[in-house]
Amino acid sequence: MASPSKPKSIKASVAARVDAASRYYAIVLVAFMLLGSSLKGNFLTNESVRGSQLSERPCDEIYVVGEGETLHTISDKCDDPYIVERNPHIHDPDDVFPGLFIKITPSKPRKLLR
Repeated sequence: MASPSKPKSIKASVAARVDAASRYYAIVLVAFMLLGSSLKGNFLTNESVRGSQLSERPCDEIYVVGEGETLHTISDKCDDPYIVERNPHIHDPDDVFPGLFIKITPSKPRKLLR
């Protein structure tokens, strides 16, 4: 017969390992939370573009409409007179809102800044 103290020591050993593992995971979790909160201020900010900054935004192939922009101003700025035709998800040209994604195809090639 096995001694009654042996199962208790095994249980104690397993409990000690589980306790150590849970402490380790708690420390790792706290480290990730601290790292995530420090990166949030630098990289994940959702800054809106207003006023004179609108003219400074690049006309990429996929363009996100900013506050105060219309299809007419985007068309003039990006030199794409066919925005509505190239974006079938825009049913009403007057119903454009900040955050809307549109496809831009400039009629003239852009100059790259160096």
